[in-house]
Order: sequence, then C-alpha cells, then structure tokens
Amino acid sequence: MRSSNPVFSRRGFSRDGGYAGFGAAPQAGGPAAAQGNPHAGGNPYAQQAPTNPYALGDHNLTPEQLQQMYGAPPAGALRTDRMTMDDVVMRTGITLGTVIVAAVAAWVADLPVGLGFAAGLVAMVLGFVQSFKRTASPALILAYAAFEGLFLGVISQAYNDRWSGAPMQAVLGTMAVSVGVLIAYRTRLIRVNARFQRFVIAAALGFLLLMVVNLLFAAFGGGDGLGFRSGGLGIVVGIVGVLLGAAFLAMDFKQIEDGVRYGAPRQESWLAAFGLTLSLVWIYLELLRLIAIFRD
Repeated sequence: MRSSNPVFSRRGFSRDGGYAGFGAAPQAGGPAAAQGNPHAGGNPYAQQAPTNPYALGDHNLTPEQLQQMYGAPPAGALRTDRMTMDDVVMRTGITLGTVIVAAVAAWVADLPVGLGFAAGLVAMVLGFVQSFKRTASPALILAYAAFEGLFLGVISQAYNDRWSGAPMQAVLGTMAVSVGVLIAYRTRLIRVNARFQRFVIAAALGFLLLMVVNLLFAAFGGGDGLGFRSGGLGIVVGIVGVLLGAAFLAMDFKQIEDGVRYGAPRQESWLAAFGLTLSLVWIYLELLRLIAIFRD
C-alpha cells in the first residue's frame, strides 16, 4: 500500500512482498466473498492454488504430486503472519507516538524556525522515498515520523505565540474530523470506490498545483501571493484542504479494510500506519491555517 498523503500517488497494498500461499481467498459465504475487492477485481493476494492431487486417482499420481501431498500443511491450518486490525492499531500508535514525542521535544527545546523547516524538508524527502518503495521500511517510517514531529513542534509553537491555543484547537479538530470520517465510512455514508479515488486524486493534484503557484508568487512578489491563504478566499481553500484530507483518510480506511480482509502480509501494517499519519498531519496543518485565519 502506498501512502495516503495527497502529495503521493496511490495504489493498493503491495503484491510483491509475499511468498507462496500467504494470500488465501476469503472463506466461502463470508462477506468478503460476496463483496469482492472493487479495486482489484478479486483477491489481490490470492495465488493460483495447485491442482488437487487426490482427485486424480492413485494410478495417475506422479512423483511430484506425491511429494506435494506429503508436504502440504494440514487441512484448516491458518497462517499467523497476516495483517490484522490490531497490527494496524499498534503500528499507528507507534508512528503517531513518535510524531508527538518529537513535536513536544521541539516545543520544549524552543528550536529555531529555520531548523524546524529543515526537519520538514527531511521528512518530505523520507516520505517520498517510502512512498515509492515497494515494501515497508519501519526504520524509514519512524525516521519520517521523528522529523515530521520536529517540524510540527516548531510550527505549532510559532502559531501558538501569535494565536494562543490554536495548536490545541487544531488537535481537537483533527480528532473530530477523524472520528466523523470513521463513522461516515463505517455507516457507508462515504463509499470509497474507483470513481471516488479518481475524483479525490484529481482534486488533490489541482489543489497542490494551486498552492505551489501561490507559494511562488509569495516568494517573488511578497505578501500572501495570490491570497489563497488569507481572508475569505483563504477560508474556502482551507475548508477544501480539510475535506481533501478527510477523503484521503476514508481511502486509508478502505485500504486497511481490504488488506485485513484479503490477507495482506503483516508488514503491510507499517504502510497503513504511514498512510494514516500522513493524512492526519495534512488535516492538522490545514486546520491550523484555518484557525489562524478565523482568529485574525
């Protein structure tokens, strides 16, 4: 699973990190069998099952088929290395915990703004590297979380100095948005399908392009560039940014649900945690900007 941050392109859970037999299909008659994976046209982790040697008759068995019979695992044996919801919760807790600890450390140490932005650039590079890797790297993900936390700690302190209490309001807002998206997803008010994904990705690319143009105008022309981060227009852009973050969070929930349902490898839970962290950081930053505009 590639990351969920709107900066990065998206795909489903990786099919390349496995080994024979790790992706058995859902049980017959279960919800997964009835619904199927709308994005992959079937179980993306399932591999072609070998022909049943017992159906061929004793007299037609080859030496290879006999070896397969005696080497096969017992009927009903379950793999223990598949991703579970507990794995996702634990890895997400570790990743977000790293972000929070680093942010608190940066705040307490009163790091310079320049150093905070340097940490943000390092976090962005690490995020891109992990995004384009075919498998999860826990060390890389945690390093990203640490540098991202340093950046958030510095920028949150800067906002708090000017708009007292804004970071805490943004944290509470992020929690509220996350719970709302989860409830809407679980009750199927939000239906994540291929059409939904295409629309969200196109909107996110347009949003990012607009922000880059605004940043360039601000850098060379001074002020707030085209005014997309202040006044009434800034409020509209900020709300769009929060909605995009919420949409990517819903896509994260869908990918996690599919990964658990279709037997993704346990290692994929690190990518799930990485994607959730990216989306939550996105929502927090957009809410922080919105709160600053309203407070002005």
